[in-house]
Amino acid sequence: MTLPTASSLKPSAFRSWLIVGLLFIIAMLNYIDRTMITTMRTSIVDSIPMSDAEFGLLTAVFLWVYGIFSPFAGYLADRYSRSKVILFSLFVWSLVTWMTSYATTFNELLVTRALMGISEACYIPAALALIMDYHKGPTRSLATGIHMAGIMLGQSLGFVGGWLAENHTWNYAFTIFGIFGMCYAVAMLFLIRDVPQTASSEVTQAEPKPKFGDSLRVLLKNRSFIYIVIYFGLISIVGWLIVGWLPTYFQEKFSLSQTQAGVYSTGYVFTAAIFGVLFGGIVSDLWSKKNAKARIYMPAIGFFIAAPAIFVANYSIVLSISIGCFIIYSFCKSFVDTNTMPILSMVVDEKYRATGYGILNFCGTLVGGLGLYFGGALRDSNINLSVIFQFASVLIIIAALVMLLIKPNPFLLKNNK
Repeated sequence: MTLPTASSLKPSAFRSWLIVGLLFIIAMLNYIDRTMITTMRTSIVDSIPMSDAEFGLLTAVFLWVYGIFSPFAGYLADRYSRSKVILFSLFVWSLVTWMTSYATTFNELLVTRALMGISEACYIPAALALIMDYHKGPTRSLATGIHMAGIMLGQSLGFVGGWLAENHTWNYAFTIFGIFGMCYAVAMLFLIRDVPQTASSEVTQAEPKPKFGDSLRVLLKNRSFIYIVIYFGLISIVGWLIVGWLPTYFQEKFSLSQTQAGVYSTGYVFTAAIFGVLFGGIVSDLWSKKNAKARIYMPAIGFFIAAPAIFVANYSIVLSISIGCFIIYSFCKSFVDTNTMPILSMVVDEKYRATGYGILNFCGTLVGGLGLYFGGALRDSNINLSVIFQFASVLIIIAALVMLLIKPNPFLLKNNK
C-alpha cells in the first residue's frame, strides 16, 4: 500500500480560500469595534461624563495593551494552535464587546477596552500565520491582501456605530456586534482548522516547539528580520501621523467643515487602500513567479511613489489635487500591508512567524503612538502639518531603502513555491 505524500495532503484551493473568507469577517468585526467608539463619542460622553483626556485614554489603553501582548500572543499561535488562538480571540472579543454595552462608569469602560486589546492582540499574528500555512507561494500576497481589505472595510464601516448610537443608544451597537460575534464564533468551531502538520514541508511533527525566549533570540539575530522591523516601524509612524492628523490638515488648509474633512480623509483614503491591497496582492503574486524578490520590490516601488505624492499634496492649493495625492499615497502604501507577512515568511521559519508578526505589531503600535504624540507636540511648537507631512515623506523613502536590504532565505523560498 502506498502511503499518502505530503503534497497529496495539502489543503484544497477551496478550503484555502474559505479560510481567507472566514478570517475576512473576523478582521472586519475587530476593526469596526476599534473605530466605532470614536464615531459615537458624543453619545458615550453624554451617558458617561468624562473629560477629553479620559476619552482619549480609552483608545490609548487599548493600543498599549494590544501592543504589549502582541509578541506573546503570536508566540502562543506558533507553539500551540493558530486556529485555537483565533477562536479564543473571537470568543473573548465577542464577550467583551457584549460586556461593554453594560458599562455605566468610565472605569468599567476603560477595563473593557483593555480586555479588548488582549483579545485583538491574539488575532492578527495567528490569522496571518494561518493564511501563510494555507497559501504557499503563488497566492500568498493576494490572500493576505483580501484579509487586509477586511480590516480596511471595518475601518470604513466604523460610522455604523455612530449611526446606531444616534438612532438608539451607544450601548445598542456593542450589544448587536457582541451577539453576532458569539454566534459567528460558534460557527467557526466547525469551520476553521489548522493545516495538518504532515502537509507542511517546513516543519516536522517530531521537531520540538521553541520556547518564547528562544524564539526572540532567533528572530533578533536574523538581520533581515531586523530590517523588516525597521521599515514596519517607519511606515507605522507615517501611517498613524496621517490617519490622526489628515482630517485636521484638510480642515485647516482648505477651510472645510469637520464633516467634509472627515469624509475626504477617511472615506476616500480607506477606499483607495482597499483597492491598493487587492491590486498589490495580485501583481506581487504574478511577479513572484518570475522574480523571487517581487514581494519586496512591490511595496518598495509603492513607497517611492507614495513619498512624492505626499510632498506634492502639501504644496498644492487645490483641494482636488491634494485629495488625489493622498489617495495615491493610500493606494501605494497598501502594497506593504499585503506583502509584509509574505516577506516575513521569506526570511523567518514557519515556527517563528506569528511571534515575528507579534513583534512587528508591538513596535508598530509603540512608535505609531509616539508619532501621533510628537505630531501634536510639533503643532504646539507652531510647526504646521505641511512641514510634518513632508518629514513623513522622507521617512517613507528611508523605509523603501531599508526594504531593499532584506535578503530572502533560499531554503524558505524553495519550500514556499
